[in-house]
Amino acid sequence: MSIEMPIGQQDHKGFMTGYLEALALVERLHRLLLDVIKDEFERVGVLEINAVQALLLFNIGDNEVTAGELKTRGYYQGSNVSYNLKKLVEMGYMHHQRCEIDRRSVRVRLTQSGREIRDVVAGLFERHAEGLEGKSVITAEGIEDITASLKRVERYWTDQIRYIY
Repeated sequence: MSIEMPIGQQDHKGFMTGYLEALALVERLHRLLLDVIKDEFERVGVLEINAVQALLLFNIGDNEVTAGELKTRGYYQGSNVSYNLKKLVEMGYMHHQRCEIDRRSVRVRLTQSGREIRDVVAGLFERHAEGLEGKSVITAEGIEDITASLKRVERYWTDQIRYIY
């Protein structure tokens, strides 16, 4: 004798399975992205910088920012940002300077070497975009749908952090 679940519970179980699969995929994709960036830097012979640092340089781009701004934008966790910014300054990929108004705050921007690293990552992403589109892996509409869905999840999670506690 089997007991059947009501339709609503079956739907929820299926949604939960899909949600957990999506979470695992997001995690795997992030790790895979870091591996792809690492491989690109090995290919071009840049070994002193890691993938997280390269992605940080890419995300800073032409901006002048503080570690707090990078954390607020949701790119990185606090300790990760501080450590990597310090290493990038030491290696000559970033300039740093104390803010005139708030001496506790340090603003950073890319050096020429940092911009060269950013350009390597930008070139890699450009090739990926061309390959994904050219080989019909995903359409522009598909990217828009994925991005819109991920933004909704991001908003939901942000609301959970801000308003639950």
